[in-house]
Amino acid sequence: MVALTLQTVAARPALAQRKQQRVQARRSLLVRAQATATAAPPAKGEIKDKNAELAINAIRFLSIDGVNKANSGHPGLPMGCAPMSYVLWKDFMTVDPKAPKWANRDRFVLSAGHGSMLNYSLLHLMGYNSVQIEDLKQFRQWGSKCPGHPENFLTEGVEVTTGPLGQGIANAVGLAAAEAHLAARFNKPDAKLVDHYTYAIMGDGCNMEGISAEAASLAGHWGLGKLICLYDDNRISIDGHTEISFTEDVCARYEAQGWHVQHVKDGNHDLEGLRAAIAAAKAETGRPSLIKVSTLIGYGSPNKADTHDVHGAPLGAAETAATREQLNWPYGEFEVPKEAYAEFAKSAERGAAAHKAWEEVHAAYKAKYPEEYAEYESITTGKLPANWAEKLPKFTSEDKGLATRLHSQTMLNALAPNLPGLIGGSADLAPSNMTLMKMFGDFQKDSPEERNLRFGVREHAMGAICNGIALHSPGFVPYCATFFIFSDYMRNPMRMSALSEAGVLYVMTHDSIGLGEDGPTHQPVEHLASFRIMPNMLTMRPGDGNETAGCYYAAVQNSMSQNPKGIKRPSTLVFSRQGMPNMDTTSIEATMKGAYTVHGAEHAKPDCILIGTGSELVMAVDAAKKLESEGKKVRVVSMPCWELFEEQSQEYKDSVLLPEVTGRVSVEAGVTFGWEKWVGQKGKSIGINEFGASAPGPLLYEKYGITVDAVVEAAKQSMAA
Repeated sequence: MVALTLQTVAARPALAQRKQQRVQARRSLLVRAQATATAAPPAKGEIKDKNAELAINAIRFLSIDGVNKANSGHPGLPMGCAPMSYVLWKDFMTVDPKAPKWANRDRFVLSAGHGSMLNYSLLHLMGYNSVQIEDLKQFRQWGSKCPGHPENFLTEGVEVTTGPLGQGIANAVGLAAAEAHLAARFNKPDAKLVDHYTYAIMGDGCNMEGISAEAASLAGHWGLGKLICLYDDNRISIDGHTEISFTEDVCARYEAQGWHVQHVKDGNHDLEGLRAAIAAAKAETGRPSLIKVSTLIGYGSPNKADTHDVHGAPLGAAETAATREQLNWPYGEFEVPKEAYAEFAKSAERGAAAHKAWEEVHAAYKAKYPEEYAEYESITTGKLPANWAEKLPKFTSEDKGLATRLHSQTMLNALAPNLPGLIGGSADLAPSNMTLMKMFGDFQKDSPEERNLRFGVREHAMGAICNGIALHSPGFVPYCATFFIFSDYMRNPMRMSALSEAGVLYVMTHDSIGLGEDGPTHQPVEHLASFRIMPNMLTMRPGDGNETAGCYYAAVQNSMSQNPKGIKRPSTLVFSRQGMPNMDTTSIEATMKGAYTVHGAEHAKPDCILIGTGSELVMAVDAAKKLESEGKKVRVVSMPCWELFEEQSQEYKDSVLLPEVTGRVSVEAGVTFGWEKWVGQKGKSIGINEFGASAPGPLLYEKYGITVDAVVEAAKQSMAA
């Protein structure tokens, strides 16, 4: 103890010195941040077109007033982005507010979703019925159409749900990829059915998040020339000036990733510069475009502009009054002059005319190319072909047992010819995930009509891009694949799928400790439980070929809103590396009910019920046979999907899990969390509640006690309880 004390005392001067160095370093950063602030575009300037100025300030003050009324929100971004948004929506965006879902509309994504009042103000000024003045007044309130961050399922005109930074720009890549695919697949020399742009506004936070780099890399590789992103370069984040943590050359990064890059240095006033930049971006057809727009966050606020104070808090009454005076805005709260509405009405009229002209192209295409149109209609309306599932195979015990990842490949290739909207791929694991559609080539810059997507090792962007594809057109059924353990890398996109009602199919292979020697870094144990508790997500783990077919059938149906809730739902499809036998008692139809009896159905009053999923289903059956040899009556229930079973009638659920039978055992190679709901107080659960190890899969099952004998012993204990 004495030696330690002396060592500590000796270290004190060094500790003090290091502390002083840290303080000096922080002061240096702050000095540089202040220098950056003074180098920002000036707050004062002139926009010569007075009607344009009115329209721009209308965006600003609707946003200011909405945030003030809610006493919550982010006014700074809308105030700074108003000029670029005005130019984009007034002069370039082709939308028809009276037909918000028109298939050939331009798409707009506010990746910096915290500035949502910008989006709502634009929709209101453009004439969307979904956002009236009263809706703006209810910003961030219960039941409002204007929630704190944009939500596509609540507000017509909002294309994707944004909030977590970087997700939106990755969604935009998905939207642009969908447009490129449809255009290459369906357009004819005499009929341009698909021809629209994807625009996005993103901020420093989006560019700090790694997902933006992943997505931008793919966009450049794919040559998505109709993707145009405006980067709000306001140099402010919640912590303060971005100089303290973000000093990279963003333009150089995007240029290196194959983007066309421009810089509008005065985004506060230079409307002509903004117009020229967007026009130049549209003229660049071979590369996606980044337009860095340097702005002043909170523009017009005398005391809060260019500070983090205006980023995420209301201006307040006094500062709002000062801002009104600064910007010469004599109008009251939520009051918009008719000249401002007239500016945006011009764009709405232009969009309506474009929509009408497109309808003529649409009608001519339908008449001249009926076969292609049938596929196009399926993708753009979500109407599934009548025969879409007829090729799904059925299996008997005489068919060779396989890993369910191999059955998954069979199902994808059975569905592909009859499901026009099926498109997807893997995060550089196609030979392991078994996700290639063999009759199609790769979606690439020179072959965007193909349907196999090569995402590379980019799980995070992969999930968000698939969300964008799913939300582009209601009949797209995008799938993406990786090892189940790496769902951790795209958990936020998977959650956003569930929240956004985006019907993505997540193909997850190597589902348990059964994958073996790669060890605990690759062995998912808690993942099944974590996705089962995610709202609006179906988690499915089939036990053989028939159940794999049933899971795909249910997943596609739910991606098309065919469920009791009438909404789109994504699915997490969980498949094994190791093989398992096919059973004569499994079926596609029963699987779609979530749970059903596969053994011992003749026992009206069994002594116990064993419940299994995936590769452990056969283990439950083998345990039942062993118990039956000792004179017990045993029922085995397969439960590939908890959520689907929950939605069945109480009568059906009671017919499967007989309430009077208290002797129950679940067996699954994952954590036992959650199984108490199905096995009850007297039941037992066989699983693994710790991380795995590096060893052959069969040995791991033995070492962790996931065996037939363990199930038998647990059943005896449960029956005796």
